[in-house]
Amino acid sequence: MDSLRNIFAVPELRIRVLFTLGLLGVFRIGHHIPTPGVNTAALALLAEQARNTMFGLYDLFSGGNLSRVTIFALGVMPYISASIILQLLTVVWPTLERISKEGELGRRKITQYTRYGTILLSVIQALSIAIFLERQTNVAGGLPLVYDPGWGFRLLTILTLTTGSVFVMWLGEQITERGVGNGMSLIIYSGIVVGLPRAVMTTLDQLKTGEIGLLRLALLILVMVVVVAAIVYVERAHRRVTVHYAKRVVGRRMYGGSSTHIPLKVNTGGVMPVIFASSLLAFPATIAGMFPPESWVQRAAQQLTWGMPLYNLLTVTLIIFFAYFYTAIVFNPDDVAENMRKYGGFVPGIRPGKRTAEYIDLILTRITLVGALYLAAVALLPEFLISGFKVAPIPFIGESLDAALPGWFTNGLGVTFFFGGTSLLIVVGVAMDTVQQIESQLIMRHYDGFMKKTRIRGRRG
Repeated sequence: MDSLRNIFAVPELRIRVLFTLGLLGVFRIGHHIPTPGVNTAALALLAEQARNTMFGLYDLFSGGNLSRVTIFALGVMPYISASIILQLLTVVWPTLERISKEGELGRRKITQYTRYGTILLSVIQALSIAIFLERQTNVAGGLPLVYDPGWGFRLLTILTLTTGSVFVMWLGEQITERGVGNGMSLIIYSGIVVGLPRAVMTTLDQLKTGEIGLLRLALLILVMVVVVAAIVYVERAHRRVTVHYAKRVVGRRMYGGSSTHIPLKVNTGGVMPVIFASSLLAFPATIAGMFPPESWVQRAAQQLTWGMPLYNLLTVTLIIFFAYFYTAIVFNPDDVAENMRKYGGFVPGIRPGKRTAEYIDLILTRITLVGALYLAAVALLPEFLISGFKVAPIPFIGESLDAALPGWFTNGLGVTFFFGGTSLLIVVGVAMDTVQQIESQLIMRHYDGFMKKTRIRGRRG
C-alpha cells in the first residue's frame, strides 16, 4: 500500500498513470460501439462457435472487439504487422537502412512509414472482414450477419474499421510518450485481462453443472500457476558475462580496476516474437476471406488454421526466426565490444574488439535459442490442453502416426484453457515491464518501490 501511495505522491508520475488509465478507458468504450449494419446477435453465436479456433486467439488480442465487430475490431494487429514489414525491409533495403541510422529524424520517418502501412493493411483487413460477414448468410439459428450486404456496407465497414485502427494506434503512441510507456502492449494487455471475470464465472458455472470436475479444475489451476512461474523465471533469467576494467590514470586520478558483468537476457525479444508470428499467420486468413469458399486460396488457408500441423510448424519456425531477428535489432555485440574497448574493459581470456564481439554473439545465439523454444512451447500449450496436436493431416505418414500416438497427445486433455500460454506471456511480461518502469520512477525520486529488498528486473534487462 505504501508503494501505491507513493505513486500518487509524485505529481508527474500520478499524471502519467491517470493519463494511461484514461486512454485505456477510452479503448474499452469502443468495445460497446458496433460497426453499422452488423447483426450483433448473430455475431455472438458465430463467436461462440469459433472460441477455440485461431479466430478466438485474435479476438482475445483485440479484447473481444473482433467477435463483436466493433469500431476497434482490428485493434493493434495492423500496426504490428506494418512494424514487422518495416523492420524486415530495413534490413534488406539500403534506403530504409540509411534512414534508420539518421537518429531522431530517421526514427520519425520510419514511424511515419509504419503509420501509412497500418492504414493500408487496415483497409485490406476491413474489406476482408466485410466480405466474410456477407458470405456467412446463415449461422446458428438462421440469423443473417449483415442486414444490407453490398458495396455500401463494405465501404462503410472499411471506413469504420480503418478509422478505429488508426485511433487505437494513436492511443498506443500517446500512452508510450505521455503515459507509463509500452502503449501497444498495454492495449493488448487490457484487452486480455478484461475477460478474466467472465472466464472465472464461466468456470464456476461449469463446475456447478458438472461439465468439469474438481480434478480437472485443480489441473487447470496447477497448469496456470506452473506456466506463470515459468514465465516469470525465464523472463528474469540472464547470462552474466564478466567484464574487467583495467586501471588507467587521467590527470591525478586513477580510474578502472573494477569488475562488473553484462547481463544477456535469455529472452531478449520478450513477447514480441510471438505477437509477430501470430500477426503474420493471420494474414493468409485475411486474404482468403476475399475469395470464394472452394477456391485454392481457401484450401491453402485451411492448412494454416489453428490446430493444423502446418500451422504448428510455421508457428515454431516464425517464433524462432523473430526471436533472433528482434534480438539482432535491439542488441548489437559490435557496439558493446567497441564501447568496452574505449573504456578499457575486457572479458577475461578474450581479446578486446572483434574477438569480444564474436564471443558475446556466440553466447547470445545459444541463449536466444533456449528463449525461442520456451516461447514456442508456451504458445502451443493451449492447443495441447484443449484439442491436442493433430497429426492425421500430415501427408503420407499422418494416418499411421495418428494411430501410433496416444490419445491424450492427439485429442488433448479436454481442459478449458481460457487464458492460453500466449495470453499469459503477454499479461505477465507487460506487467513486469510496467512495474519496472514505475519502480524506476519512484527510486529516481527517492521513494520506496514495489520491491523494497530487491530490485525487479524487466524483460529488457
